[in-house]
Amino acid sequence: VRAVESGGGLVRPGESLRLSCTVFGFEIQYAWMSWLRKVPGEDLDYVACINVAGDDFLYENSAKGRFTISRDNAKNPVELQMNNLRSDDTGMYYCVTGIGISAPIGQGTQVTVSS
Repeated sequence: VRAVESGGGLVRPGESLRLSCTVFGFEIQYAWMSWLRKVPGEDLDYVACINVAGDDFLYENSAKGRFTISRDNAKNPVELQMNNLRSDDTGMYYCVTGIGISAPIGQGTQVTVSS
């Protein structure tokens, strides 16, 4: 099982990014999916999770109201719309199968928010 994440970049505070993840070797339509963030020197942290049907969500407190996780089981991608980005959103973002924190299965996509 592996994931390919994309969509990261360097943006200014207040701007937006849309991350996308495609998973290979796994039928994602049977699993919760999560986005995680890793900041150097800190533990891996969860950002958002979405259930199988795509109608139940969990968000880390700082992401609530700014980030939206979505999925398309027919086309595979799991996406994370990130609005009103802040400097503390900076980090490497990974998507993983399941709910909560687990070992990344992809290379991640770097998000850097800086003025």
